[in-house]
Formats: sequence, C-alpha cells, structure tokens
Amino acid sequence: MAGSSQLVKELREKTGAGILDCQKALTENGNDVEKAVDYLRQKGLAAAAKKAGRETNQGLIHSYIHMGGKIGVLIEVNCETDFVARNEEFKAFVNDLALQVAAAKPSFVKREDVPADVAEKEKTIYEGQAKEMGKPPVAWPKIIEGKLEKFYQENCLLEQSFIKDPAVTIKDLLAQKISKIGENMNIRRFTRYQLGEA
Repeated sequence: MAGSSQLVKELREKTGAGILDCQKALTENGNDVEKAVDYLRQKGLAAAAKKAGRETNQGLIHSYIHMGGKIGVLIEVNCETDFVARNEEFKAFVNDLALQVAAAKPSFVKREDVPADVAEKEKTIYEGQAKEMGKPPVAWPKIIEGKLEKFYQENCLLEQSFIKDPAVTIKDLLAQKISKIGENMNIRRFTRYQLGEA
C-alpha cells in the first residue's frame, strides 16, 4: 500500500488531479505513472470540452516585465467567475502564460487567429524551399503541410510546448487547469513588447 500511495502522490504532483482520480488512473493503467498521466490528460481534455461552451467574462489582465525592463507582456485570460479570478492557482497560471509569451515569442493565441494572407505567404515560402531542395512536385504538399504545422507550433501560444514542462502544450495545460479549477477559461489576447523592436 505504501508503494501505491507513493505513486498516487507522484501522480498528483505531476497532474494536479484529485486522489480518487489518481488512484483510478493508476488502477486502469497497471500502476504505470506515465500511462496514468496520459489517461488523466485525456480525461482532463474531456472534462474541459464539457465546460468549453460556458461564458467567460471575468478574469485577469496581467503584466509581466522581464530582464530589467527589456521585455514586457500584457495578457488577458478570462474565466467564468470573479471568485476564480482571485484564486491563487488561476493567478499563477496567468503568470506562467505571461512568462511563456515573454520567452517563446508567440504571435497569435491560436491557429485560427493567423490571417489567411500570412498562412498563404508561408506556404509560398515552403513551396520555394521544396523546389530549392530538389524535391519532386508530388512531395511538395506533404512538405508544405509539415512546415506549416511547425509554423503553428512556434507562433501560436496554444500550440507551443510549455517552457516549464516541454512534454505539455499550452492547450493541454489550459485543459488541465479547466479540469482542476472546474471553470471554463479562455486566453483572450496578449501583447509582447521588446525594447528596440519595431
């Protein structure tokens, strides 16, 4: 029993899920912690999906200044209630998102925010690169698609790997927080300033 309680503790630290959820995840996955993490993430995403339609008109606008005033971030993250907006875990999450924006320099919140002309320009560049590499035209669509996916992963906040845990995307982290806190949340917008940047 001591071993299993240690596994539950480890799983709780990794996921923030409740004791009973952790016990169930471990039981379902033969006490394999990594599989249990995946299991809970899937459940968290399912729980988050149920809350996705609920309105988010409370939240925080948070500022973060980094590197002695050389980088600044303003970010707005919404939730359903003022009670959650004042919750320390929510505040810490918003701060983590501001750190992410400062460090990883996303340009958009999600891929749907990327203007069509920007996506088309990227596709044109990738097609030119495929030609330069001497790839046959039949391979170009796959190359372009792969490079466009990478573009989204680098430039869309929700698709980036979390700087504090690269195994988790910001989208997954958001789903975990929605599941744990029990309210729908939405990363609405952000602005990143860098000294001397046009």
